[in-house]
Order: sequence, then structure tokens, then C-alpha cells
Amino acid sequence: MLCILFCFPLKAQVTFPVNGPTDPRHITYAFTNAVIQVDWKTRLDSATLLIRDGIITDVGAGIVVPSDAVVTDLEGKYIYPSLIDIFSDYGLPEISRNRKPDDDEGSPQFLSNTKGAYGWNQAIRAEYDAGRNFKADPKTAAEWRELGFGAVNTVNKDGIVRGTSVLALLGDGKENDLVITGKAAASYSFNKGTSTQDYPNSLMGAIALLRQTWLDAQWYKNGGYKKEFNITLDAFHNMQELPQIVDAGDQQ
Repeated sequence: MLCILFCFPLKAQVTFPVNGPTDPRHITYAFTNAVIQVDWKTRLDSATLLIRDGIITDVGAGIVVPSDAVVTDLEGKYIYPSLIDIFSDYGLPEISRNRKPDDDEGSPQFLSNTKGAYGWNQAIRAEYDAGRNFKADPKTAAEWRELGFGAVNTVNKDGIVRGTSVLALLGDGKENDLVITGKAAASYSFNKGTSTQDYPNSLMGAIALLRQTWLDAQWYKNGGYKKEFNITLDAFHNMQELPQIVDAGDQQ
């Protein structure tokens, strides 16, 4: 009797959720030719930083880059050891809640009371430019640095469409020197914020309004601007090429 044994590789099936982002791929990233500030007194020129599975494995000059690494040439750029908060409101004015005029108290408000050639709904604030409103705060910046942060993506946390954010360093200098990117990302949420309009008043309404704004901006881009000038739709169209950040509210 002939008995043939076959050996198959066994892999456990993962059925439990992972707390945090996960990626089964094992990729090495190599950032080459950069000026790397290892700590407050150590600077490396034309150096390489190797990262595998989210962990820095090596840093220095003359490092041999693995053959399977994804290589990014950072010649002329700098790498600093710090965290970046991509959802901060650092440097922006405090949000004050609007209120209806006294003669409108208790009555429904269907249209925006914002003066000017803006859109019809106050919760759509695509024209808000965080870069134009950003003001450095040395005291608050020092508190951020104590926690290990070196830069923040500052977002206007008001409205369903919140305009564009600004990426800035947490330093003590002037805003001209601290701003890295004046228009870093487009920002959204499902909360109408300080808008005093009755619509939308539900999650379904917020999603519907956001979808309608996309359709309106498409119409505006395709010739609607010849019929009317709309600051909000013009800004909304321009922010579509930026990275898109949505404040979902919770995990669901």
C-alpha cells in the first residue's frame, strides 16, 4: 500500500476586528537624499530613512536600500522627528454661534442670511480659506510641541462644507514662515454647525445637501457661471482637486 502525504501551508483566519488601521502587506519605504534632523543637535545631509511596517528601521548616510523598497527621492527636502495632527483648529478664530434676528425668532429660516454672492445654504462654506484666517499662537504652539507635534493641518470645524485647510508649523515665527501649504485639503462633515437655517436637520438631509452641492458645482463648471456668479460654488469646484477629509463623527 502506498501512502502519499501532501503538506499544505496553513494560515489562521482572522475573524476578529483590529483596533486601528491594518495592512497585511509588508512594504519597505526608503526616503533618500534628504536632510534629516535626527534630534535637536544631530543633522544628517543626503541621508536615507528606511521604514518597514510603520517602524523606522534605519536612518543615516550611505545606507544600502533594499531591492524591494519603494524609493522616494527627497533631495532638497527636510525630515523632522515630530507628529502631525491632520485635524486641528489651531490658529483659527474661535467659532461663535450665529443667532436669528429678533423678528425671526421662532420662525423657520429657509434661505441663508449671509450677505453677498454666496450659495443659498449657510452650512455650505466652501469659500472659507483657513490659510487667510490663520494666526500663530506661540503659547499654544509650545504646548503642542511639548506633546511631540511639529505641524498641524488646521481645519475650520464649522459647517457641512468647511472650505480649505492650512498646513502649518508649530513654531514661534511669523505666519509667512510657518505656513507650509495654504490650501492643504478640502474639509467636510455631516453637521451644519452654526448655520441658523432649518435645513438640513438630519443626517439624511446633510448627505442630500452635500450631494446636491456637488451637482450644482458641476452645473456651474459646465457653463452655469455664465448665468450667475456664485462664490460658494466656484470655491467648491476649485477644492475638488485637493485631498478630501470628512469628519464622520463616529466609527459608523
